[in-house]
Amino acid sequence: MSLEDLVGELDRRLADADVALAADYPGDRGVRQPVHTVYVPADKYDVNTVGTWGAEATAVLSEYGGSAEVLADVLELPPGLMGEVFERVRAKLAREPIEDLRIDFEDGYGTRSDEEEDAAAFAAARALTRSVRAGASADGASAVAPYHGLRIKSLEVPTRRRGVRTLDLFVRELTAAGGLTDGFVVTLPKVTSVEQVEAMVMVLEALEVEYGASELKFEIQVETPQAILGSDGTALIARMIKAGAGRVTGLHYGTYDYSASLGVAAAYQSMEHPVADHAKDVMQLAAAGTGVFVSDGSTNVLPIGDAVHAAWRLHYRLVRRSLARGIYQGWDMHPAQLPTRFVATYLFYREGLETAATRLRAYLGQGESGYLDEPATAAALAGFVLRGLDCGAVDPAEVDKLIGVDIAGLAKLARRPLRSER
Repeated sequence: MSLEDLVGELDRRLADADVALAADYPGDRGVRQPVHTVYVPADKYDVNTVGTWGAEATAVLSEYGGSAEVLADVLELPPGLMGEVFERVRAKLAREPIEDLRIDFEDGYGTRSDEEEDAAAFAAARALTRSVRAGASADGASAVAPYHGLRIKSLEVPTRRRGVRTLDLFVRELTAAGGLTDGFVVTLPKVTSVEQVEAMVMVLEALEVEYGASELKFEIQVETPQAILGSDGTALIARMIKAGAGRVTGLHYGTYDYSASLGVAAAYQSMEHPVADHAKDVMQLAAAGTGVFVSDGSTNVLPIGDAVHAAWRLHYRLVRRSLARGIYQGWDMHPAQLPTRFVATYLFYREGLETAATRLRAYLGQGESGYLDEPATAAALAGFVLRGLDCGAVDPAEVDKLIGVDIAGLAKLARRPLRSER
């Protein structure tokens, strides 16, 4: 058999596997991953929510960490980069304090009468539409988060009808008013089976047909042990992504429901508990190469009253821990958590920028770095810089000066489609 015949036979034998690989692992979607998701109870959301959170976060930063020096001392950090990061964070809080916002009809909202939740669904959808229409003000402050949507109640039997009804009312109102954007996403909580994901796809398809909506996307919230390990011994979360038929955009870890489901005592439930790390490791493995984002959960220790500084130190450490583990998103539940979210995130990217730039320049044959980087590592380095650009930690001019490559060049190095604004 000639070489050409042999390769031709391999192509035939592996054709189905090649198609499956391309379908199941399409790679990065070429869109921005938000650094956090903010949850706001549905009855507390209004057209001013984004601006209010930014103002409250700025006020608490001024009161409890009023300068770069003070904040560095509070967080027990060397003053070094804090000066430039501090001003960047203040600008971020004024311009785009929330990158991803979820209007919560689940745990944060609770159980209400059908009449009350119906009214809340209509009111929230109308408020979101007004925010979308308002866009950004003259000073650049945005009234709407780039990503936004709602968390419905789960598809478990007791809440199934209510969850679907709220989603139906919300999408109907949003679509009719012209408020549905590419940044809209639905969070499906407490998923326990692959069949629930398939059912969610069916629901979204039906809503698209009924209301003429564009393709609706959703996130899977990993809050149950069944999502990680099914009764058949398989990791159901991987099958859930596939069952989502290209509609799943993210996997979000639910710190407290998941920990409680495994019997972890309340005092020890945390994003850094070993059961949490195991679940997130499985989530990362399942999502790798699929284009599905992975998000960490939240801490319920809030920076309020006399606990602001201690809670900030905890939140800062947890955010940095997630970033170091390759999880670039987490939940924020209170405006006073925004300063440390952005300080931790910005320091992460700025501290690593110079080294990443040096290694990329060397990889491109423009110098020496002391590292022998392979294409996969170069892709990771370029991805790191792109994430820093997306969130505002890094400026395009810095990248051009340090690396000599524009955003399109970075995207190519990172093996990603050129990123959209979102």
